[in-house]
Amino acid sequence: MQDMPRLGSGIPLVARGRELRRLRSAVEAAVAGRAAAVLLAGDAGVGKTRMTEEVGVIASGLGALVLTGRCLDAGETGLPYLPVAEALAAVRDRAAARPALGRLFPEVALPALPDPGRVASGMAIPVVGPRSEQDIGQLQLFDAVHGLLTDLAEQAPVVLVLEDLHWADASTRSLVSFLLSRLRSQRLLILGTYRGDDLHRRHPLRPLLAELVRLPQVERIDLAPFGTADSRTFVAALAEDKLSEQVLREVAGRSEGNAFFAEELLAAYSSPDDAGIPATLVDVLLARVERLSPTAQTVVRVASVAGRRVPDARLRLVAELDEADLDAALREAVAHHVLVPADDLYSFRHALMREAVYGDLLPGERVRLHAAYAKQLADSPGVRGAAAALAHHSMESHALPAALAASVAACWEAERSGAPAESLEHVERALKLWDAVPGEQRPGDVDEMRLLQHASWVAGMSGDPERAIAFAKSAVRIADAAVVPERGAKLRRRLAQSLYAVDGREGEALTSIEQGWELVADRPASPDKAWVLAAYATILRGQRRNTESRERAEHAVAIARKVGAGGPEADALTTLAILAEADGHAEESRERLRAAMARAADVEAITVELRARYSLCVNLYESGLLDQAAEVVDAGVERAGATGLTWSTYGLELRVVQVVIRYARGDWDGSEAAAEPPGHKVSSTVSARLAAVGAFVAVGRGRFAEAERLLAELRADWHRDLQIPLATGAIGAELAIWRGRPDKAVESVRDALDWVARAGEQWVLAGIRIGAIGMAAHADQALAARRAGHEIPDLAAAAELIAMVRKTAECGSPRTGSLGPEGLAWLARAEAEHTRLDGAGDPDAWRAAVAAFDYGAVYEQAMCRRRLAEALLAADDRDGAAEQLRLADEVATRMGAKPLVDAVRKIAKRGRVALHDSVAVRDEVDPFTPRERAVLALVAAGRTNRQVGEELFISEKTVSVHLSRIMAKLGASRRAEAVAVAYDRGLLTT
Repeated sequence: MQDMPRLGSGIPLVARGRELRRLRSAVEAAVAGRAAAVLLAGDAGVGKTRMTEEVGVIASGLGALVLTGRCLDAGETGLPYLPVAEALAAVRDRAAARPALGRLFPEVALPALPDPGRVASGMAIPVVGPRSEQDIGQLQLFDAVHGLLTDLAEQAPVVLVLEDLHWADASTRSLVSFLLSRLRSQRLLILGTYRGDDLHRRHPLRPLLAELVRLPQVERIDLAPFGTADSRTFVAALAEDKLSEQVLREVAGRSEGNAFFAEELLAAYSSPDDAGIPATLVDVLLARVERLSPTAQTVVRVASVAGRRVPDARLRLVAELDEADLDAALREAVAHHVLVPADDLYSFRHALMREAVYGDLLPGERVRLHAAYAKQLADSPGVRGAAAALAHHSMESHALPAALAASVAACWEAERSGAPAESLEHVERALKLWDAVPGEQRPGDVDEMRLLQHASWVAGMSGDPERAIAFAKSAVRIADAAVVPERGAKLRRRLAQSLYAVDGREGEALTSIEQGWELVADRPASPDKAWVLAAYATILRGQRRNTESRERAEHAVAIARKVGAGGPEADALTTLAILAEADGHAEESRERLRAAMARAADVEAITVELRARYSLCVNLYESGLLDQAAEVVDAGVERAGATGLTWSTYGLELRVVQVVIRYARGDWDGSEAAAEPPGHKVSSTVSARLAAVGAFVAVGRGRFAEAERLLAELRADWHRDLQIPLATGAIGAELAIWRGRPDKAVESVRDALDWVARAGEQWVLAGIRIGAIGMAAHADQALAARRAGHEIPDLAAAAELIAMVRKTAECGSPRTGSLGPEGLAWLARAEAEHTRLDGAGDPDAWRAAVAAFDYGAVYEQAMCRRRLAEALLAADDRDGAAEQLRLADEVATRMGAKPLVDAVRKIAKRGRVALHDSVAVRDEVDPFTPRERAVLALVAAGRTNRQVGEELFISEKTVSVHLSRIMAKLGASRRAEAVAVAYDRGLLTT
């Protein structure tokens, strides 16, 4: 984020490109002699002042005079003309020529005005002092201000900024109307800001705005809150890489796109002593509420206990106010933008507003209001969501038996609604209350073991495998005393599935499912028996015991069909389809997977359906059918979302693959959107996996600081899942290569391979990709050594790495035993990078790499085209190099891959190759003076200082001075290093 635009305030300008372009156009129009006005509207704290500061920078850069004044919240009357007086204070020396400006500046004499009462008698006596707003004195003032601005605009363009017009007094509003209606050909821009959320229906600025926007020279711009991604970027820029990714996203979410709220929340999170809303923000939020009448304040406090939203009918019952008084209070709260009506609900305009009001309640007041809401909800059974609300209000009012019963009811309701995360929240609350409520007061239709089993299931479905394991183990401990084998087997199957979802715990999963099978092996056919066999087959296949897996799967299918259990049947059919792919029958596997999907959908076994969809997607991806894989994964992610299983085991797997496929196909915006992690209630493993695969785009687009911080945080999560070290190892190496640190890239590759090799066999395919990137780092090391005249380092390590890549390629994919198009492409790149160890590379090897990535991996293919162009230039094939560079530049530009764009264009400049049918243009400012460039060119040609001096007719001492300046600009310590750095940056073309 180090290149984020900032001003003296230090606040970054984020996601305001469209609005800023409109403001820049208005400034440029004023500079050109077309006077204009802009009314900039937005909620408090959304960033209006930041935008006016940026306009000031733009205007100053164009030679304009910027005058700024601010209105103050000084009550209903306000201070007359305060913003105009403040703005014109900088040019008060020009006021003496216009005495009417004495109303603004006391030191300027007011003009003498005739007294109408004395004119008739011919006795004109001067009258000095303010008159009523309608007298001629005010018009003289208006004309004087207009004349002064016009005079100033004749000398230089003028930008008049009037901030916070919602607090403007009546006289200032009249003056603004006067000025805006007289904008013609002056070099003048008037920029006014106001808070849209402060303009209640009777606000005096509203009718004026309605008149002003009709003027042809007046434009209104609404500054909306940031979207999700922009809010995250803004907070990250403010944090300057000092906070974790989780905190950044939480701050961005809570601020809801409001820049001021984000700053205040970030300050609170930065202080370990403050975990809530910072006091300054609370004061700001409560100040709006305190402007309301006492009755309206009471209604707002009652509403805050209900949450962000409250139904109108429920609010009326709890508030216990006269209907007329309540209506008046609600109308007032809505007019002042505290509450927002929608259908039959009222919601707080901002969640933090509700938090501040709720936090300001007295303890007894809070308990009493929660109890009142609980009573109303208890009298309204059957209403959707009522159980969850009743559980919450019962807990807060200390009615524990009612809270337990309502939590259990809410748990089942949430599951039926396809909301596993919410179901988990309710069942956890029920489990916490279980021992606190006497046995006779507990619900009679449920026991603790059933609650634990359900908690394990919904924890897994909502993306928290660690808690799923913990709940399952607790349920198994209670079930050990049970006498029903099917129930014990079911709980052990749940535990096995939870363990199997976490890398490194496959052995525990196998033990658990074997124990479950022992309980039902001799029992009659049943759905539970079929499910245990289906899970058994899945776990055996994961351990590459394919023959045993096939036997269990076929047995499961037979039992499931016998008892009509479609769920375990579809699950076992999915395992058999994956085994067919391992035997080399990819097309047959795809047909079987589609059949399994259909069977699972018939019986609404959603989890099994998602597993089949995921397996089909991976089959297509590894077969190089990226477009088909994208269709399947998009439909799968949509299906998971529609059924509330986005963060279930296979919902997550689908989302991760979606990130990878979109990245490979060049849809980087879509990849970043898919990598957006869930909220803080979902486990860190889920967030870490998404962040790991999503970081590829951050590096590819040159957001190096963001990527480096993320990789440092993810390092602590390497043990959670093998995909995390696999992805971050590759990303860390690519980042180091782009930053010119091939030595660090080699270390990153070595570290990742060592870690993954200790973890098991699942690393084989990814090892080829990491190895290929490692070969690129070794080749860059060799290039840097040759340029500096040093011995090439780590040749033995490079030889060992390429040998590892080749051996890994022979092993093939764990699913199929052979390499698909992706594996073959990375192998081809590794071989091509190997040819760069002693030169520019072999063009034939790079042609093979380009062709290998032609299955749809557009970015990786463009990377190979870049290297192919270098090899062709070294072979003096300029036409061939030009074609490759143009193709690579087109892809990189379209995807926003700035580092690759820069690299391609520097190669084009060094090779004197024209891109886009025009002469290449230098994309960075030349840091050298003409004399320094001449010295550098001769040094690069091998001249000594004395020889350079002779050729340029300067002394040897002067040459040394120029060289010192050159090395300082390049950050080099030696002549050879300076030449190498200049060449690498495209500052030398020979």
